[in-house]
Amino acid sequence: MPLTDAAIRRAKPAEKPQKLTDGGGLYLYITTAGARSWRWKYRIAGKEKLLSIGLYPDVSLARAREARDEARRLLARGVDPGAQKRAAALAQAELGSDNFEAIANEWMATRPWVLGYKTKVEAWLKNDVHPWIGSRAVSDLTAPDFLRVARRIEDRGAIESAHRIMQNCGQIMRYAIATGRAERNPVADLKGALAPPKEAHHAAITDPTQLGGLLRSIETYGGSLITCMALRLAPLVFLRPGELRHAEWSEFDLEAGLWTIPAGKMKMRAAHVVPLSRQAVEVLQGIKPVTGRHRWVFSGARDPKRPMSENAITAALRNMGYDRTMMTGHGFRATARTILDEVLGFRPDIIEHQLAHAVKDPNGRAYNRTSHLQERVRMMQVWADYLDGLRDGNVVQLRKG
Repeated sequence: MPLTDAAIRRAKPAEKPQKLTDGGGLYLYITTAGARSWRWKYRIAGKEKLLSIGLYPDVSLARAREARDEARRLLARGVDPGAQKRAAALAQAELGSDNFEAIANEWMATRPWVLGYKTKVEAWLKNDVHPWIGSRAVSDLTAPDFLRVARRIEDRGAIESAHRIMQNCGQIMRYAIATGRAERNPVADLKGALAPPKEAHHAAITDPTQLGGLLRSIETYGGSLITCMALRLAPLVFLRPGELRHAEWSEFDLEAGLWTIPAGKMKMRAAHVVPLSRQAVEVLQGIKPVTGRHRWVFSGARDPKRPMSENAITAALRNMGYDRTMMTGHGFRATARTILDEVLGFRPDIIEHQLAHAVKDPNGRAYNRTSHLQERVRMMQVWADYLDGLRDGNVVQLRKG
């Protein structure tokens, strides 16, 4: 019995793939994930072959029948419809394909990501995006098309993934615009339409081997000099991102190796002294010829009278392939707290004081900003030397006795 649109809409995914036959070799193939594609089975030169016609509902039942009939006419003239389709696809590829999947693949090739994250994004696109809109021309895609993709991801409870995948789709559409194959980015119209992600703790890398990989990525990052230097200093001082980007040259004594942050800039509203390791001083000396005449150590790219963007560090981490579930600018604090305690064996109260947390002595009095300064000076230099070792691949798994 021929198919009807109503019968197609009623069909649900099952534990095994399904074939809904329409007649004349045409059938609708339904995967266990719910993706639906039209296929036509035919024979030529005694061999059975299969022609893929397109995704439903992008290709309607009526259009699928027309495509089947066109293919049958080709077959009657001795032309293999599948071979002709492959030849046409090759010609289109040589001209520059404009479908979403092809452009996504081009875009992926430009990403300077770590292998693990690149593999994750490729899997997201392959499983959650391309089956639905991969064959569509980017110029034809609309906000509802992307919203339907996102809703399918949300329906399985993957709210964070839905947001991240839509960010990737938006970047792909911007690439399509830049390469002249689309005029606007419909993903931008989804703002406020997706389910809000759950609030989560700041992601942080606490495994020494993985931290070594991050440090090597930072060392070779190809961003602006100011962003690169901020990235290099961040793990050495493990301050809050706002405290780092608002650093002023007047707060530093590079000869003494000290950075004194005024109380007004600190979360606990108490002045904070940061001992600077030899490596931290080298980073600051490296950027001083560039920004030393300005107020801010990490001045803005467009306006040196303002500090760098609050998103600069986060954007750099994302460009290196570290998403919000892997590492954040704030995460350097948790990284240092964990490894200084569990691997390098420093006293928790010394670590907490260096983190500018509220720490009290046995009599209940808050420590002042210079308390345990010599111990903190030693700790910060040991930490910097340890980071150098991790970056160079020498993972030292020291443990407390």
